[in-house]
Order: sequence, then C-alpha cells, then structure tokens
Amino acid sequence: MSVELTREQSPQTTPAEAEWTPPLPPTDLIFDDGEPLESNRHRIAMNVLIEAVHQAYQGRDDYFTGGNMFVYYSSQQARNRDFKGPDFFVALNVDGTKERQGWVVWEEEGRYPDVVVELMSPSTARQDTGKKKDIYEQTFRTRDYFVYDPFDKNSLQGWHLGNDFRYEAIEPDERGWLWCESLGFWLGTWEGMLTKEQAVWARFYDRAGNLILLSQELAEQEKQRAEQEKQRAEQEKQRAEQEMQRAEQEMQRAEQEMQRAEQEKQRAEQEKQRAERAESELKALRARLQQMGIDPERVSE
Repeated sequence: MSVELTREQSPQTTPAEAEWTPPLPPTDLIFDDGEPLESNRHRIAMNVLIEAVHQAYQGRDDYFTGGNMFVYYSSQQARNRDFKGPDFFVALNVDGTKERQGWVVWEEEGRYPDVVVELMSPSTARQDTGKKKDIYEQTFRTRDYFVYDPFDKNSLQGWHLGNDFRYEAIEPDERGWLWCESLGFWLGTWEGMLTKEQAVWARFYDRAGNLILLSQELAEQEKQRAEQEKQRAEQEKQRAEQEMQRAEQEMQRAEQEMQRAEQEKQRAEQEKQRAERAESELKALRARLQQMGIDPERVSE
C-alpha cells in the first residue's frame, strides 16, 4: 500500500505511536462527478466492451468489469481528484459478486485493473497516450492497455507490460487486431449498427476470431435461426404436399391403367363370346345342311 495512505501525525502523536498506527484510507470518496462521457458514441462503445466481457465470461464470478468509474489508489489522488478512472477496465481473480460504486484499491487487497481501454477524443488523446498511460504502466502495472477513438477507425493502439514492467507496443495482426493476453481475446474493429448508431466500433473477438456477440445480436441471431427453421419447416411442408400430390397422381394413373386393362379384358371377353357364338352358329348351320343332304364342305368351296 502506498505510504500516502498512512495517517498523518498529529501534535499529540509520539513518533513510536505514529510508526505503529495502521493507515487509514480516505472516507470522503465520491463516485459520480455528474460529467457525462464525451459523446453518445463513447457511451455505447464503453457498454459494448463491458457487455462483451460478460457474454464471454458467463458463469464466472472471478472478475469485475466496469466503465466510467472512479478508481482510487492513493490518499493524495483521492484528495486531489486528479485522476478519475478509465473508460473501461477489467480486474481478474477478484470477487465479481461484490457490489462496487467504484474501484478502491485498498478495499480490493491492493488489486489494480488488469486490462484498461481508454476511448479517446481529440481533447483527451494526448493525456490517454501520455499521463494516463504512464499511470497504468508505472502505478497500476496494468498488463494490457488500449486506446481507441470511436470516431477514428485507424486509432486503435495497445501496449502489453513486459518483464521489465515497461509497456511494449502490441503489434497488430494482418486484420489490424491486437491480442489481449490477459483476457484471451482479440481487440479489433467492427463496422455496423449498435443502439441505432452506425460506426466502426472496438469489439472483442475470441481466440478463433469469432466476434463476441452482444445480447441484442444473440437475440437477433436466435430470431434469424427461428425464421430459418420456420422457412425450412414450410419448405418441408410444401415438399410433403408436392409428394402427396405426385402420389395421388400416380394412384390416379394406376387406376386409369387398371380401368383400361379391365376394358381390354371386357373387349377380349366380348370378342371371345362373339367368336364362340359364330362357331356355334357355324356348327348349327353345318348340321342343318347335313340333314338336308348337302355336304357342308362342298358348299364352303
């Protein structure tokens, strides 16, 4: 803990008492200065990062993520209020179920954020890449620090804390994405509509490069899947109806063939009957001729 957190000596405190008096942190901390974020786009950009972490870490209680929150790390800073906190941060291996108005280091067993993202603007860019970057490197020892201006798609930069506790620039991959070792995510850009605003946003991607979807996007994805399932079911229904129609047509054709065969059978039977009658008549005629003394064979000649 910083020496700045030690209680100041009073005229009645002896040197020995002062040496063994436990440090008392400030108690007049504020957590809301009433100042909004730089713009509505900055607010959306912050919420997008926070929700993405929650989506990726579902079921886990060992992290805390916040944004536009006060971070207190020393009594001098608390008194001067010369540093308010990052636009977005994640602290790992902490009690994620604990309610917090802000991040107070001495109430977090000396833990600082592991990942910080500052959403820059022209008025803050110099401080975000200068004074604040120095604080995250030298005081916070934040392992991964990124900056991005939501109005400048080419502004994404990042640094990782090296073994010498100095920031080293993170080299972007061929997509322009930066690897966040602490979270196991890529931080890249994505263009699209979020909360009714079209922009190029800083978004998290998983190790395989898949965009970590927000609840709104997941709901839309489920809606699309349901619609596709409905369409497939409708297509299957139509195919089944078509198959039924074809089967009915085949049945009708088979019945027609059966009817034609029956008709042919009837015609054949009729022909047979005619032939039998003709043969019977011929025999009767021959018999009469013979009775009359006439040779039937000579008559036929």
